[in-house]
Amino acid sequence: MAGEDKKDFNFMLHDSKDMPKLKIITDRPSIERYGGNKMYFAPPIYYDAAMKKIPEGKLTTVGKLREHFARKAQADFTDPITAGIFVSIVAWASYQRSGDKTPYWRTLKANGELNDKYPGGAAAQKEQLEAEGHIVIQRGRKNIKYYVKDYEKALLDLDT
Repeated sequence: MAGEDKKDFNFMLHDSKDMPKLKIITDRPSIERYGGNKMYFAPPIYYDAAMKKIPEGKLTTVGKLREHFARKAQADFTDPITAGIFVSIVAWASYQRSGDKTPYWRTLKANGELNDKYPGGAAAQKEQLEAEGHIVIQRGRKNIKYYVKDYEKALLDLDT
């Protein structure tokens, strides 16, 4: 996101935009890709609430959040585009608040990858995760990316 310092992410966090909602899609490639036609849209505040439940030492991924919301809504899948945007909104909203922080750094991208779109980028997320005991590894030479080693072992079951 550009111009984060000029945006009110806490306003965005509470702007539901008529969500939650379930949409029936008819696009055949999308139905095949996601395994069904019932697409769920969870509002940003739902992501915030779920991410606040991740205790120190535990992790989740954007994909796990999406699966959790789809199960709760009895949908086939949760929209991946809005999910990524809303997770970033949660991170920036928490960063802008003086209290009631959301531990957004515990939410990873697919395959345990750190998120460059969080406040301070992957470097800040790496620092926070390492302070909580996770091992972060680097992959790539030119397009360097960071991942939590064995992140699967630290995944929290969001449905319990």
